Amino acid sequence: MSRAGIALALTIGAALVLALGAGRAAAKDGDVLVAGTCARATTSKLKLSEENGRIEVEFEFDQNRNGVRWTVVLSRNGRRVARLVRTTSPPSGSFEVRRVLANRVGADLVSVRALGPAGEVCRARATWRA
Repeated sequence: MSRAGIALALTIGAALVLALGAGRAAAKDGDVLVAGTCARATTSKLKLSEENGRIEVEFEFDQNRNGVRWTVVLSRNGRRVARLVRTTSPPSGSFEVRRVLANRVGADLVSVRALGPAGEVCRARATWRA
């Protein structure tokens, strides 16, 4: 294969990786996307976006371990709006929480706290202004 052919194959491969890796929480223009802070090798992200005049909240969590139970608390402006129990699932040991909240007048501070076994904590917070 020529150098040009190899370069084209690498370019196409990189584009496919980027497209497939975008996932559900990929931010669109106007969305708010923040990385959570977690203990150990756990990762999370919080995305806020507009959905029919309301706030769509998506919290993605990845621990790379299946079958682990987590308690997730979703709050807006310091008041709890949801408390859920989620279990990480295959293939990647992850879960997602999605809720749609009313969009109150002014800024809305949305926060998520996930509590796992042995006191492991994961947090994310973002402000929605619309």
